Amino acid sequence: MSATFSSLRFRNYRLWFGGALVANIGTWMQRVAQDWLVLTQLSHDSGVAVGVVTALQFAPILALSAWAGVLADRVDRRKLLMLTQGLMGVLAAGLGALVLSGHAQLWHVYLFALALGAVSAVDAPVRQTFVAELVPPDKLSNAVGLNSASFNAARLIGPGLAGLLIAAVGTGWVFLINAISFAGTILALVWMHSGELHRMPLAPRAKGQIREGLAYVRHRTDIMLIMVVMSVVSTFGLNFQLTSAMMARTVFHKGAGQYGILGSILAIGSLAGALLAARRERPRVRLVIGAAFGFGVAAGVLALMPTYPSFAIACIPVGLASLTMMTAANATIQMSTDPAVRGRVMSLYMMVFMGATPIGSPVVGWIGQQFGARWSIGIGSITALLVSTGAAIWAARAWRVQVRLRTRGRPHLVVRHLEAPTDAATEVVRTAA
Repeated sequence: MSATFSSLRFRNYRLWFGGALVANIGTWMQRVAQDWLVLTQLSHDSGVAVGVVTALQFAPILALSAWAGVLADRVDRRKLLMLTQGLMGVLAAGLGALVLSGHAQLWHVYLFALALGAVSAVDAPVRQTFVAELVPPDKLSNAVGLNSASFNAARLIGPGLAGLLIAAVGTGWVFLINAISFAGTILALVWMHSGELHRMPLAPRAKGQIREGLAYVRHRTDIMLIMVVMSVVSTFGLNFQLTSAMMARTVFHKGAGQYGILGSILAIGSLAGALLAARRERPRVRLVIGAAFGFGVAAGVLALMPTYPSFAIACIPVGLASLTMMTAANATIQMSTDPAVRGRVMSLYMMVFMGATPIGSPVVGWIGQQFGARWSIGIGSITALLVSTGAAIWAARAWRVQVRLRTRGRPHLVVRHLEAPTDAATEVVRTAA
């Protein structure tokens, strides 16, 4: 088996990969259906309403992620995932039944989005850390990359399928199909061999465990830098469902099918980025910074595309850059963090990464509504370029690295270490350089 797919040699990971692929397809279908329902049936093409729904779905991460990280370090992750996946299926079924009954209102979608966000806030850090129990430590980077490949293969299939189903049977049935898809993950967890799990240590119940996680991150400048870059890009740049819906509806005057296709085309680049990530044995902070810069350039080009076909094609490099950035950030943090606090560290990362969406989505939606849909993408480009450049300058000064922009071919940042690190910075520079 090639290095790209080496984690699939392990039975438990194969089960997880297959179950997650089914569930992720359903999740992407629901995201498209939810945004389309709000935009076209429950509001008058309101980008703000779509932004509020997105914000409510991610807002609980800000309130619950730190606590969820403690849970991820304390309890049996496999059993907790069965619970969270089951609850998300129930919520999807409830929303589908409400829509099919003809009684759905905007505030109903707001409540379901908030409830789903609360369950997802607990699910996310557990799911991130559970991967480390499915493969040996030296395969963790590959497993993280393949997880992203599964997620983006689902993104490739889900939005387009959702668009076709919305046009054929309506949004309500899409929500019910998503509810059924969670059975894939639950069955995969049930069928795993417990004896083949690479158990991580569980933290005993004690006071101050959230503070312990915060202190660990505060003393790791490499993790802090990743979190700053990812929070800014996530806030203003990673709002693809919102920006694509606004562009398809208000700029190119397309329907649900064409909107769903944009998500699938974006996933072509994302899937390519995920497969490339699976081949990297150890990602670095410099890759996160360089990919963020590349995302800023690609998003700027995307915002300027004059036609629907050119816009769709320009989605591919945006997907490649964004996925490279996200996978590198995730794997770098997981591989360089003490397993005893990994759940709490990943929960803090998910808080600044996904928790930025409640702040950014309404703002981006308002910008698109007031100044045009193109500016909802343009603001993501500008902020990504600013934060990646600032991070590169800070790294050059703090870690004694040389940073320069290479403009030939694909524009990217080149980072090179200049001198041996001091004892105090050894761990940071080894990860970053």
